[in-house]
Amino acid sequence: MKFIDEIHIKVSSGHGGPGAISFRRESGTPRGGPDGGDGGKGGNLVLRTSKHLNSLVDLRANKHYAAQDGYPGTSANSSGAQGQDLVILVPEGTLVRNLEGEVIVDLTNSHDFVLLAGGRGGKGNAFFKTSVNQAPEKAQPGEDGSSMEIKLELKLIADVGIIGFPNAGKSTLISRISAARPKIADYPFTTLTPNLGVVKAAEFKSFVVADIPGLVKGAHEGIGLGIQFLRHIERTRLFIHLIDVSGISGRDPFQDYLDINFELEKYDDTNKEKEGFFPLAPREQFVVLNKIDSVQSDDLSRLKAQFKKKLGVEPYLISAVSGKNIKELIQAISKKIFTEDLP
Repeated sequence: MKFIDEIHIKVSSGHGGPGAISFRRESGTPRGGPDGGDGGKGGNLVLRTSKHLNSLVDLRANKHYAAQDGYPGTSANSSGAQGQDLVILVPEGTLVRNLEGEVIVDLTNSHDFVLLAGGRGGKGNAFFKTSVNQAPEKAQPGEDGSSMEIKLELKLIADVGIIGFPNAGKSTLISRISAARPKIADYPFTTLTPNLGVVKAAEFKSFVVADIPGLVKGAHEGIGLGIQFLRHIERTRLFIHLIDVSGISGRDPFQDYLDINFELEKYDDTNKEKEGFFPLAPREQFVVLNKIDSVQSDDLSRLKAQFKKKLGVEPYLISAVSGKNIKELIQAISKKIFTEDLP
């Protein structure tokens, strides 16, 4: 299934049904009077979060979603039926904006949100009967529903986001620590959609980890996979910054670390004025040097010392393929998640 994380649609609530103009016509009741019933209320346009969805792909089929109109009133003071609500299912983590970019609602938890209320039904002519107007011949048409265009933007919700250059081993790591089975290969951008996995830390304790598609230099400007997936790490509490130390890529591991953090800083600069945005660069990072079984121990020691001396960072050393030191990494992350008040 194709991953869709942003979509524009038009939504409308139902119009209220018109009231009826009617007079009793019964044998033996020559002056029965007005008996026109009220129109029914229009249906609401409702957004409902679902734990079973992880994409907005199902909403591609239509560009306009409208709730049902209310039914008209009828004779014998019978009110029209209310129009049926239209419920649109969206994944948890869906942000709803208007076309000006203003946030309408952030659907992070399971609940219903009435985006547009249906129009009120019109009053029938029975409502307008008075002592001086025994036979009113007027009724209300019913209130119009509302309509607007919205932008739905999906941001995955996870405790931990795995970031790093393409082929740093993110997919391998998430497959090692969870039941997620992302596509794994030795070419850039193997992962084209974010993957979520649940990591069991201890009995009755688990956390969600997201494998975010690879970033490259210039990602904040749209290079590579660009900002399309940077937004998905906005909701993560901390990062695993995974770095390939094998040398196969031809890049310098230390420079990779600096480049990725530069992209986070530039993304923050671009989005800092947006409502509800929380900066990425200050988030806590677990710096993890991966593929340690493919590098000499002396070279690994020098690289580790470089991080310590220049940045004051103590990196973790792992092999996602063999599983070396994975358990220790998970324990450290679990301790951070379950014992500290992270954002």
